[in-house]
Amino acid sequence: MSGKNPYRGDAKTKQAKAAGFPARSVYKLEEIDHRAKLLRQGHHVLDLGASPGSWSMYAQRKIGGNGRLLAMDLKPLEVQLHPPAEFMIGDALSIENDALAKFAPYDVVLSDMAPNTSGNRMADQARSTELFLRALDVAVYFLKPGGAFVGKIFMGEDFPDARAQVRKHFREERLIRPEGTRSVSYEIFVVGQGFKGKVAEGA
Repeated sequence: MSGKNPYRGDAKTKQAKAAGFPARSVYKLEEIDHRAKLLRQGHHVLDLGASPGSWSMYAQRKIGGNGRLLAMDLKPLEVQLHPPAEFMIGDALSIENDALAKFAPYDVVLSDMAPNTSGNRMADQARSTELFLRALDVAVYFLKPGGAFVGKIFMGEDFPDARAQVRKHFREERLIRPEGTRSVSYEIFVVGQGFKGKVAEGA
């Protein structure tokens, strides 16, 4: 993302660093998890676009030693995950990527991905929607029935259609805007719970 980090030096960033997390985004997932009751001991979790690693660290702590976590990104993590969690360099948005199936089927698929912003709001929203829908495709492919998906998206004209895609595949769809989100930000998290399972072709 271009420009200075708007969060540099703020209280949440300092709190996250003190707790060993590379970014304040951990508190967004913590709030989402608290409100939606997503992550449990023994869960299998896929973290798409995991760098710098705060969400993966949080998820690993919640699922415990009996859980399984696969984190994937084109960039390396800034933290070290501990076995049985694994990090792989790779395309997290390709269902043809066999490595994504490492611990499939998953109970939860997470995506905190966002495009590098250009300053053109409409273009950024369109790219965010594309990332979101690709992450949703991966979730639909690898989730177990009853599983959950969390994806970040920039709200724009395509936002209602993106929500409709989540409702198509999940029994419950909800929006969560964590308290740590900047007031000027137009990002929001869409949470799908109760995955209906894969729909047969032609159905």
